[in-house]
Amino acid sequence: MRILLFGATGMVGQGVLRECLLDPEVEEVLSIGRKLTGKTDPKLKEILLRELDDLTEAESEIHDFDACIYCIGSSSAGQSEKRYIETTYSLTENVADTLIRLNPNLNFVFGSAAGADPTEKNPVFWAKVKGRTEKMLSEKPFKGVYVFRPMFIQPLHGIESRTGSYRKFYKFARPFMPLLHKLIPNYMTTTEQLGKAMVNVAKNGAEKTVLESSDFKTLG
Repeated sequence: MRILLFGATGMVGQGVLRECLLDPEVEEVLSIGRKLTGKTDPKLKEILLRELDDLTEAESEIHDFDACIYCIGSSSAGQSEKRYIETTYSLTENVADTLIRLNPNLNFVFGSAAGADPTEKNPVFWAKVKGRTEKMLSEKPFKGVYVFRPMFIQPLHGIESRTGSYRKFYKFARPFMPLLHKLIPNYMTTTEQLGKAMVNVAKNGAEKTVLESSDFKTLG
């Protein structure tokens, strides 16, 4: 199994990368991003690009992969709607179109968010943009498209968010995590659980194409 991974330095991507490297069925992981992961492993290869909206330099390296796990995402806070559309919808579409040309017979696993609305009726603009991105991907002729919509994610194994405000929140919330897992189990997941679920779906597909936090325990 050969997996392409976008966004390996983000909190979710770090969890996915960890599980890819631990999974004996994954023989190669190719990380494509603006930053190096800082990891060394015989299964891991990395391509560093200044801009991800042009994959021309990487095209010769991204043939014959079995799955893509796409974890690129950013908070809408502090971004204009135009910029958020560029980094969420347009960038994802560009990557998807390139992969369809080079690897049409792969599973595309997309890291979205709880609350995303493909109908675009939600007045919250990030929910509309995420939903629009989900809908766009569902119409692409991949072998399979699977959308993950986590809500609350507990980082484990030294993984941290790259967003400063999130790091502060997780530091504050860490003592309460066991209680939250008991009180709202269907809304909670961990980077390990989510990473395992995304890797398993990348390998084997799933009965559902849109997966919520309550699905991750079974899939992971």
